[in-house]
Amino acid sequence: MTSLFSPKTIPKDFLAGIVVFLVALPLCLGIAIASDAPPFAGVLAGIIGGIVVGALSGSHTSVSGPAAGLTAIVAAQIALLGSFEAFLLAVVIGGVLQIGLGIARAGALSAFFPSSVIKGLLAAIGVILILKQIPHIVGHDNDPEGEMAFSQPDSKNTFSEILSIFDGDIHLGALVVGFLSILVLLMWEKIKPLKRSVVPGPLVVVLLGVAVSVYLRSLGGKWEITSTHLVQFPVAESTSAFFSFFTTPDFSQFSNPAIYIAGVTIAIVASLETLLNLEAVDKLDPQQRNSPPSRELVAQGVGNVVAGLIGGLPVTSVIVRSSVNVDAGGKTKMSAIFHAVLLLLCAMFFPFYINMIPLSALAAILIVTGFKLASPTLFSQMWKQGRYQFAPFIITLVAIVMTDLLIGILIGLGVSVLFILNSNLRRPIRRIVETHLDGDIVHVELANQVSFLNRAALHKLLGESPRGTHLLIDATESDYIDPDILSLIRDYKLNTAPARGVTVSLKGFRDKYQLQDEIQFADYSTRELQDRVTPEQVLSILREGNRRFVSGNRLSRDFGRQVNATASGQTPLAAVLSCIDSRVPAELVLDVGLGDIFSVRVAGNVIGTKSLGSIEYGVTVAGVKLVLVMGHTRCGAVTAAVNLVGTNQDVTKATGCPHLHAIINEIEPSVDRDEFRAASAQGESYVEAVVDEVTVRNVMQTVEKIKSRSQAIRTAVASGQLMVVGAIYDVASGKIRFLDDAGQERTELTPAVQHA
Repeated sequence: MTSLFSPKTIPKDFLAGIVVFLVALPLCLGIAIASDAPPFAGVLAGIIGGIVVGALSGSHTSVSGPAAGLTAIVAAQIALLGSFEAFLLAVVIGGVLQIGLGIARAGALSAFFPSSVIKGLLAAIGVILILKQIPHIVGHDNDPEGEMAFSQPDSKNTFSEILSIFDGDIHLGALVVGFLSILVLLMWEKIKPLKRSVVPGPLVVVLLGVAVSVYLRSLGGKWEITSTHLVQFPVAESTSAFFSFFTTPDFSQFSNPAIYIAGVTIAIVASLETLLNLEAVDKLDPQQRNSPPSRELVAQGVGNVVAGLIGGLPVTSVIVRSSVNVDAGGKTKMSAIFHAVLLLLCAMFFPFYINMIPLSALAAILIVTGFKLASPTLFSQMWKQGRYQFAPFIITLVAIVMTDLLIGILIGLGVSVLFILNSNLRRPIRRIVETHLDGDIVHVELANQVSFLNRAALHKLLGESPRGTHLLIDATESDYIDPDILSLIRDYKLNTAPARGVTVSLKGFRDKYQLQDEIQFADYSTRELQDRVTPEQVLSILREGNRRFVSGNRLSRDFGRQVNATASGQTPLAAVLSCIDSRVPAELVLDVGLGDIFSVRVAGNVIGTKSLGSIEYGVTVAGVKLVLVMGHTRCGAVTAAVNLVGTNQDVTKATGCPHLHAIINEIEPSVDRDEFRAASAQGESYVEAVVDEVTVRNVMQTVEKIKSRSQAIRTAVASGQLMVVGAIYDVASGKIRFLDDAGQERTELTPAVQHA
């Protein structure tokens, strides 16, 4: 865990705290004014959000304070309750409720917020910052900085306010400061020495803005930036008079039911906004640290109790200040505490100097922050993720911009829920048609959570299963299945399926569901299956298995069940002679299970006395229907044979392996020395092509040797009970090319396995 007082982080946190302080100051004042509350109540909320909440919070990057999303609620409740003092009592009650929610671990709800909504929130805040700060950048400061809703108190909206600029309400001095500030910030991002400097660009912008403002004041006239275009911080006549700004709650309102309704409203809305902002700022954190949401609710609750007791607005985690904090390089929550300490010191001792800062300089900082939050890259990423991610993202963004933060988030969450419901209704389960040894099985994989919302789709799938279908309903991955779903499955298996000629197998249901595992098809080779399949059908089964392997759709197998089922005996369908190469495990590349094949492995897939005896046993005693000789590309044994034979080297001297000559001797008849020499003269790629060609010849030679050296195998082939087939496995693609007697790719046949 990062230390709060590390020498490496303290300087960065202090500088980030300065930047956050500069941005937070006008926002705190503006939110208070927009909420029809005393201006100092907003500043006090910022101080409490930084010091009290910051000290208790587990988040490294979140900054708390008065929230723009609460302005409409605060204004409405102050009017409804009749006084600001009565409203403060509601804030205290709301804080107590938030503490209770945190203790009850209600913060876990944040895990259910869709990422598309969180990203839509971030992008929307970025767009709002840009749109709302455009008037301020040119000196059109009719509305307070913290006013973030689409519909404004002056009966205008975000877009009409921008259009009103063109009526001539542009201040030249503010315009100069604003565009000069944007230019400096862009330079700070693009020029590496400036970007790496310890001095943050926003701090330079503010100091430059003050300096330019002082210079323009000397010019006078339309260039002078007057107080209406500067920060307007409440100024106390003395330090002792500063405490007169504090206000206490009206405790006589304890018996007023409206107080408790307001308290519940504040607790719910502030908690929702905090959890959403916490998720959003964690995504911005370069170190991707996770903030404990329930602890955050407790911290916010304590902060709101304190705010209500001394006259502050309700606090939440605020994405604008938090994103500025991350962008300014804040490393720990000390940056949030530092920003609050600066707010307190300036409120007590330096309000005069704070009131020299031009609003257009601060607007430039927020506009650049907005462009980072709503970057084109984010829109491109969400578009590439498909409509189920992009639609909630863009709807959340538009809804927040066109209404306000709270309503927009609720709309975004509602849309996400609709998409989730639609996805569950359309595709609540995974349906795969699998070709098992016993024929095609419709494998129905139930989801992790199967609710009543999935009933319609499952009912439709079961109802559309034609006569003769074999269904495997798999609950292996399911942690919860709704009783309605269990009732549907039970009724279908016992009543509907038998009447319609559908076979139903069950797998993975927990004991409490009273649905026992029952597999009514062969997912491993049995004596009955072995007796009725033909060699061509076995070849087709292996071909289909390789297709599944290549596509990544391998059959899900219950190996524990197969171990028990094959413990008393085995009846494999094929014997596979393959190379010892670690890249070519026969059971995997053919996607077969326990008891399905004999696997004989030897370097170069050559045939010798012992390997031939093993294959003979598989044919005559175990009754396999297919012998598959499987070579592979880039075979080390074949490569060694080609090089050694082609250059007439002694095997033992060249390799140090005195027993390797037995394998090389088996491969040697497939090697053409003249072919090797011609290829060597042309380059390495030509030699590799020769090796692959020798691999094919070696496979076909082994096929012939198996038949010529074994009378039992020859007899089985002649009677049609057995096929001996060659194949080449491509180590680059995973595909197997099955060969005919001429060594060419075998024409595919698809004979169906005869069901009993």
